[in-house]
Amino acid sequence: MTVTLPARPRRPTMYFVGVSTGESFINKLFPRWAKPLGLGSAALVGIDLPLNAPAADYGAVLRFLHEQDHARGALVTSHKVNIVQHGRDLIDELGPHAERLGEVSCLIREGTKLVGRALDPTTSGLALADLASDGYWSARGQAGAMVLGAGGAGMALALHLLERPADDRPARIVLTDVDGKALAHARGALGSADPDGRLELRRVERAADHDQLLTTMADGSLVANATGMGKDTPGSPLGFGALLPVGGLVWEFNYRGERPFLDTAYEQQEARGLIVADGWRYFLHGWSQAIAQVFDVTLKRGQFDKLMAAADKLREA
Repeated sequence: MTVTLPARPRRPTMYFVGVSTGESFINKLFPRWAKPLGLGSAALVGIDLPLNAPAADYGAVLRFLHEQDHARGALVTSHKVNIVQHGRDLIDELGPHAERLGEVSCLIREGTKLVGRALDPTTSGLALADLASDGYWSARGQAGAMVLGAGGAGMALALHLLERPADDRPARIVLTDVDGKALAHARGALGSADPDGRLELRRVERAADHDQLLTTMADGSLVANATGMGKDTPGSPLGFGALLPVGGLVWEFNYRGERPFLDTAYEQQEARGLIVADGWRYFLHGWSQAIAQVFDVTLKRGQFDKLMAAADKLREA
């Protein structure tokens, strides 16, 4: 075991299982959100694991959450699939999306049970609604979606797109990855959600493969970077020859890091008429939904807008 577990909590505590949790903006934001959400003296503590950590590390984290009376749950970022693959026997119950996708983004203590839920199909939909209003794809004929990265976040976005109303889905949904095993997992998880065959799973070996695939995407298509490149690992999933779809939506899931994928989008924004967004809204939706689940809080109508305003103000400062 290589993971360093936190000290025993002495007050209600939510954990953050990621790669570089100390660099996350949530460490500054959580105390600002605690009062309006009625969390009292609750704390947030990070647990760092390297990408593709040893199986024993995931088990140690899950046993820690089980054993600590003040542990209320956790948000999981870069380990959503691995924590299920290597620790399923320590998760007492999976929600419907978590069961389908074989991944969890949120762990919740319910009495003596540890429940895993995949919130990303919901939170990616909420964030995407800020970019593409209802009717976006029905108004654009052959516009599709290209999701780079078939990990937990990429699969969740693909599932959201497949579950949209039948008359407002992308004409095609291309999900890519460098790892054949990840694509095989995605095929098993998403196949039954794709009765009309819109989903295409493509293995890529290099950035130039993405550049070539982009040439097949119709005008107005969405291109989303869910690879983690630019934050968890260096570089961009796109190469120097990448041309993004004219009039398209370009979404960088990361809100921090070097993010060269985002730089490419901004460089082409004016000439190709792109709508470009980073992962800030996705980050806020994801955390607000997870905090509400972990602490059993109901987000009231309009409350997210107030939380977002507080976050924007703190970020600007």
